[in-house]
Amino acid sequence: MIGIFDSGLGGLSVLREVRAQLPLHDLIYVADTAYCPYGPRSRDEVRARALAIGRWLRARGCQVILVACNTASSAALDLLRQSLPLPIVGMEPGLKPAAQATRSGRVGVLATCGTLAGDRFATLLQRYSHGIQVLTQPCPGLVERVEAGQLSGPETLAMVQSYLTPLLAAGVDTLVLGCTHYPFLRPVIDQVCGDTVRIIDTGPAVARQLARVCPPASRSVPGQVSYLTSGDASSVAVLVSRLVGERVPVQTVVIEDIRLAGRALPGETLSGAPLP
Repeated sequence: MIGIFDSGLGGLSVLREVRAQLPLHDLIYVADTAYCPYGPRSRDEVRARALAIGRWLRARGCQVILVACNTASSAALDLLRQSLPLPIVGMEPGLKPAAQATRSGRVGVLATCGTLAGDRFATLLQRYSHGIQVLTQPCPGLVERVEAGQLSGPETLAMVQSYLTPLLAAGVDTLVLGCTHYPFLRPVIDQVCGDTVRIIDTGPAVARQLARVCPPASRSVPGQVSYLTSGDASSVAVLVSRLVGERVPVQTVVIEDIRLAGRALPGETLSGAPLP
């Protein structure tokens, strides 16, 4: 069983890649809708939510966890790997393939404020920005558009244009989608960028990495997907069904929040003591 979580529904863009790579595995998807979006939240709050969900997924039998959220990966991936004794796969903006693909030497990155301000993104910049110019664009409001099902229309187009226009004017020819929500806005992004800009979505590469670390399936029939939310199941189900292309049930779950205050949590340490 594989556990997948995101602040909301953006991780469904990665889930579809996982289903293509690992069709025989059972998946549990948790949309932390009650706390969405993660981008404006403090690093400690995101770490607390990520660890709470990670512990919850492990307690329900997940053998691997995919953090299908760039902001949560940036803030909490190291903590999760220290605290949970199972493989943890995370997301990061695709600067490496973008650096290899650019012809103009200018790469644009669309991401949340939380992702762009994180140490993991700073490390990516140091590693892969040699010889190229990386222009970053925080995109407040885009996650909320996707969560509201507003994937197109004049207001969504205007917001996407406002974020892309400075990058295009600067001559970027490669654009990194640094948030798992943004692939659902791909038609609008393509409309603004035209066919001269290459779009980098790391979802397929992350699914391939998950397949490398995941135990093989023990069955020969397709696995089941469970969709859960910390928010209102009825409203979330409408959009989940739209995004995955089939009508699916969604269940509300309560996942106890864990606040980090610079100290070890009850029953474990930040250095990786086993969970009870």
